[in-house]
Amino acid sequence: MGTSQRVVERLAALTRRRLPLVQFALDAMAWIIAIPLAASARYDMSIGPVDEGGALRLTLVVVLLQGVIGLLLGLYRRHYHYGSFEEMRALALSIAGVAVVALAVCRQFPDWVPRTVPAIAACFALVVVALVRYLARLAEDRGLRPVEGESEPVVVFGAGNAGRQIVRTMLRTPDSKYRPVALLDDDPHKSRLRVDGLRVQGTSSDLLDVATGHNATAVLVAIPSATGEQLRAVTAPLTRAGIRVLVLPPVWERLGELEISDIRPVTIEDLLGRHPAEIDVDAIADYIRGKRVLVTGAGGSIGSELCRQIHRYGPAALFMLDRDESGLHGTELSIHGRALLDSPHLILADIRDSDRLREVFEQHRPQVVFHAAALKHQPLLEMHPGEAWKTNVYGTHNVLEAAAAVGVGSFVNISTDKAADPIGVLGLSKRICERLTAQAAVETSCNYVSVRFGNVLGSKGSVLGTFQRQVQVGGPITVTHPDVTRYFMTVNEAVALTIQAGAIGGDGHVMVLDMGSPVRIVDVAERLASQSGRPIKIVFTGLRAGEKLHEVLLGADEVDVRPHHPLISQVEVPPLSFESAIGLEPDRHSSAGLDSTRG
Repeated sequence: MGTSQRVVERLAALTRRRLPLVQFALDAMAWIIAIPLAASARYDMSIGPVDEGGALRLTLVVVLLQGVIGLLLGLYRRHYHYGSFEEMRALALSIAGVAVVALAVCRQFPDWVPRTVPAIAACFALVVVALVRYLARLAEDRGLRPVEGESEPVVVFGAGNAGRQIVRTMLRTPDSKYRPVALLDDDPHKSRLRVDGLRVQGTSSDLLDVATGHNATAVLVAIPSATGEQLRAVTAPLTRAGIRVLVLPPVWERLGELEISDIRPVTIEDLLGRHPAEIDVDAIADYIRGKRVLVTGAGGSIGSELCRQIHRYGPAALFMLDRDESGLHGTELSIHGRALLDSPHLILADIRDSDRLREVFEQHRPQVVFHAAALKHQPLLEMHPGEAWKTNVYGTHNVLEAAAAVGVGSFVNISTDKAADPIGVLGLSKRICERLTAQAAVETSCNYVSVRFGNVLGSKGSVLGTFQRQVQVGGPITVTHPDVTRYFMTVNEAVALTIQAGAIGGDGHVMVLDMGSPVRIVDVAERLASQSGRPIKIVFTGLRAGEKLHEVLLGADEVDVRPHHPLISQVEVPPLSFESAIGLEPDRHSSAGLDSTRG
C-alpha cells in the first residue's frame, strides 16, 4: 500500500470519527458564505455599501445559532444518516430557526445589515448545505454499488413500489449477487421514470430485446401481485432464450422491507397460481373463533392446511381426526412445533367406522366440522370402486349422521371438480357426497355446504410432484394426452376460500372456487424439462379410464352465480337420501353399474 493511499485512509477514518464536527463546520461555512453573498445581493452585487463589521457580527451570531439549534434537533449528534430526507428536514428547520432569530437581531441592531439579508442568506445557505449533502450521498451510493464483474446483470420488470425498492436495495448492497441494468413497466405513466439512474426502457413485450441488449442473464419480475397467467406470459419467451426468471415473494408471504435474499427463481407453483384470496376475516372469525372445530382427514394435504389456518382464528378447541397416525404427527408438528402425540385434540379414527365416529362426536361435541377425509386417486379407484364407495360415500354419510346427532351448526364437505358432470368413480362418489350434504342441510336446517375445487399444488400425489420426481431421475415425464388441461390452485388459497365458503354458504349449496384459467399439462411438463438443464423426454401415455380431456368446475346444468364473493360460485344441488344412494353402489370389483348422479 502506497504512502498516499495510507494518508487518504487515515483522513477518511478521522473524518468518520469527527463526522458531527465536520458536519457543523460545513454548515457554518455555508452561513459564512451566505451572509456576505446575501448582503451583496441586497445592494445589486455591490460590496461597497455593506457594513463589513455588521456582516461579520451577524455571521458569528448565525454560526453560533446553527450550532445550538442543530444540536437540539440532533443534526450534530448522529441522529440521522448523512444526506437522508430526515436529516434534510431537520436541517431546513434549523436554518429557518436561525433565520428567524437573525431577523430579530437585525431589527434590534438595524445598523448591522438590512433586515432582508437573513432571509436571503437562509436561502443561499440551504442550497449550499443541500448540495454538499447530495454530493456526499451520491459518492456514498456510488461506492455501495455491486461490482460489475462480480454480480449478475438483471433487468427488472415492474417499476412500482416493490420494483423501486428492490432496485435501490441492489444498488446499495456492495456484495449483492444481482446488479440492475434496466427497468421495464407496462404502465404508460411510468415510461419516462428513472430510479437511481435506471430509466424505464419499455414494456413486457420488450423484455427479451432489452435483456439481450444489456447482456442480462436474468429478468426479475418485481410485481409481487403477479398472477400465474401473467408470469407464464412473461417467462415463455425468456425461458426459450435461456434467460432465467426471478421473482419476489408476494406481499402476504413477507414481513418488512424487501431484501436481496427475497429474490428467488420462479417456480412451477408461481407459474400456475400465486394470487391471494380476498378473505373476509370478520366473517370467518364469527363462526370459528371460540367454537369447537373438528377436521376429518387432518393428516392429509388439505386437512392439515385447514388445521393450520383454522388454528389462527382462535377456536375454543381444534380436534384433528385421521386414521393415519403419521399424518396426525406431521400436522401437530406444523402447528405447535412439537408432536408428542399425547393431546386429546388428536383423534385416531376411521370415518368408515360409524360407531367410533358417534363416540368421538358425543365426547367432543364439535360445533363446526370440515370434512376432508377421502380417497382421491382416480386410476386406483377405477380398479377398486367399492373402496371409493366405502370411504367417500359411506364415510361421508357416517360423518354427516354423527354431526347431525350432536347438533353441528356448520358443516363443510370438501369436494372436487371431478364431481361436475362426473364420468369416473372418484367424480361420481364425490357427486353423491355433495348431494348427501344437501340432504343433511334439508334435514337439519343448519349451515351445511360443499366446496368444489380442482388440483391443489403441493398436495400428496399431485401431478406436479410426480413430474418433479420424474425429472430428478432423468425422465421421462409421462403425460396422458398432449391437449389435456387441468385447473390448479395453491393449497393456501384453496383452504382460505374453503373456510370463507363455510361462512357464506348454506342450504346444502356447492360453493365452487374460481381457479382461473385451465393449464395445459404438457406446458407444465415442458417447463420442468427446460428448467432441469438436461434433455428430458416427454412421453404421452393416453387418457385412463374415468379421465376427462378437460375438467370443468360447473356441470352442464349448473349456473355460475356469485352473490357473496367474487371468487366463489354458489350452485344448487339436488338432495339425495342415503337410502337412495345405496341403490347406486357399484360392483365391488369394477365401476360397472355406477350411474349418473346429477339428479
